Amino acid sequence: MSAPAHMARWVQAFLEAQAAEQDAATNTQLAYARDLQIFADWLGDKDKTFGDAQQTDIEDYLIGCELEGLAKSTRARRLSAIKQLYRFAFEEGWRTDNPAIQIKGPGRAKRLPKTLSHEEVDRLLDAARQSPKETLRNTCLMELLYATGMRVTELVSLPVTAARGDPRMLLVRGKGGKERLVPLSPPARDALAAYLVQRDKDEELARKSGAPASKFLFPSRGKLGHLTRHRFFGLIKEFAVRGGVSPAKVTPHTLRHAFATHLLEGGADLRAIQTMLGHADVATTEIYTHVLDARLKDLVLQHHPLAKPTKS
Repeated sequence: MSAPAHMARWVQAFLEAQAAEQDAATNTQLAYARDLQIFADWLGDKDKTFGDAQQTDIEDYLIGCELEGLAKSTRARRLSAIKQLYRFAFEEGWRTDNPAIQIKGPGRAKRLPKTLSHEEVDRLLDAARQSPKETLRNTCLMELLYATGMRVTELVSLPVTAARGDPRMLLVRGKGGKERLVPLSPPARDALAAYLVQRDKDEELARKSGAPASKFLFPSRGKLGHLTRHRFFGLIKEFAVRGGVSPAKVTPHTLRHAFATHLLEGGADLRAIQTMLGHADVATTEIYTHVLDARLKDLVLQHHPLAKPTKS
């Protein structure tokens, strides 16, 4: 049974408030919408609604999620969406109680983010420089990604105006429309300057053929008008194969992790890394200290003479 229409109105009002008051990113709103729709459908099958569901109903739903084999992170995210919906409903006076307020989540499994060594990053960069096609663009993409730690969406949707004038800093528009400045390394600036010359030539030819000018640094003739996340994901896998790096451990996000971990290894301040990554909370950035600790531990176990098993 599908969820009643009034439950859909609850979700719509909640999402509109999130967008207006919390400046929630589009992907965040889509995730809330999916999770709340699943919960609404579950309630509908029980002949219940958001308005009459009780704490025990929410707990039964979460137990069902666990029995489905859903990961802790997925269950925690779904409960978070439910909690926020009911907080909103209570504040709006739609309910006189909050049935989710006392429910504790399953917690998230603490997993250290995958990262790459300096050598592996160098191999990826070399592979991009040796691209048989779009060499300057691919080199620029990889240099910018590693130099700034941008999210892939932030990278592929960069406006070309941000790159004009040989900038020392890039203005990046991140989650929720929040802007931040990230410094560019000399190799990234060189790659950007070289690519811009070629990009502008290509755009001039396209305009002469009647195509409109693109506002994006990495234009595409597709619906979005810029290189897609999916296409860049495929490109970075190609670089991994060409560079002799396991494709299984290479994604745009592992380059972001490598950026942060390598900065921390070099002695960068955690707050500065937080700012460059666009993390709202420094606690999110602190995970990289654990990554560094784990790598140092592995280094000691592999190379310290006292860590090696003694021969009997």
